[in-house]
Amino acid sequence: MGGSHDRGLGPGLWLVTRTLLAIWFVVAAFPLFWMAAMSIRLPIDAFSSNPLRVLLGPETARLGGGGPIGFTGDHYKAVWIDNAFHRQFVNSMIVTFSVVTISVSIGALAAYGLARSKSRLAFWLLMTALIFRAMPHSVLVAGYLPVFANSREWLQPLWDMPGLGALLRLMAAEPPTLYGKPFGVIMVLVAINQPFTIWMLRSFFMNIPAELDEAAQIDGCTPFGAFWRVILPVMGPGVLTTALFSFLLAYNDYLVAALLLDAQSQTMVPTISQYVNSENNLTDQLRAIAAAVSITAPLFLLVLVFQKRIVAGLTLGAVKG
Repeated sequence: MGGSHDRGLGPGLWLVTRTLLAIWFVVAAFPLFWMAAMSIRLPIDAFSSNPLRVLLGPETARLGGGGPIGFTGDHYKAVWIDNAFHRQFVNSMIVTFSVVTISVSIGALAAYGLARSKSRLAFWLLMTALIFRAMPHSVLVAGYLPVFANSREWLQPLWDMPGLGALLRLMAAEPPTLYGKPFGVIMVLVAINQPFTIWMLRSFFMNIPAELDEAAQIDGCTPFGAFWRVILPVMGPGVLTTALFSFLLAYNDYLVAALLLDAQSQTMVPTISQYVNSENNLTDQLRAIAAAVSITAPLFLLVLVFQKRIVAGLTLGAVKG
């Protein structure tokens, strides 16, 4: 019976803690369940004044040959098929996984070097990265936008150069434009998220003893070999946790994708805004909710699949005693 309180919490404090956690869960989870329920309801049921009608079904619901009355998949069909939401899903996956791959690859090397370095330059690099990460995205996008919009004109001199121009024209007849293209947004999101990745990975590397590097090098490893063969496997949970947070930052981005991508290359999060306007009706609102549920579902699945590794990564290097 005392197992619930074996972590130093008295019965009263434990009860308060559980109550607060329960309240937090209800407040945080209820809107998600509410959206999921509304996304499969008919407009007449979804916007009923009786909230139980939304979650449990209309008062007239009954089992019959066609199943419960009042449920529909038309909102998801309209979003994914009629409005081709699958294209935005593919665009989101391309952008997100590219950002995660580049950010974690560069961030792991940079964080490892900064964690082992004792120089003042490493300190100022970390401070610069922190300041850059703290800047609002709107400021960064405002700086990138003119470059992206005029990239073809600014790159044209390279294509006109005698030697380099001939090589570049083999790859593309004319300079590319960065505006509206996924690789441009990938570059920006990597630049924005890289400081976070470096700081997070560095905190993990700091908790791995430097003697482990030295032992690997004594056994014949090069510095990079020690990093790749010894340190990185130990850092597996930390790298996965960092990759997950990098995924969330890129996947949930709105401002960068909305301003720098064209309609053909748009990702999922900014696309929801097309369902919400000054003249929207109840059906449009339910389609927006169905799109929001579609965006949220992969995040739940991702966390459920990797929950043990995430917990291991978050507790990596925790103080033990």
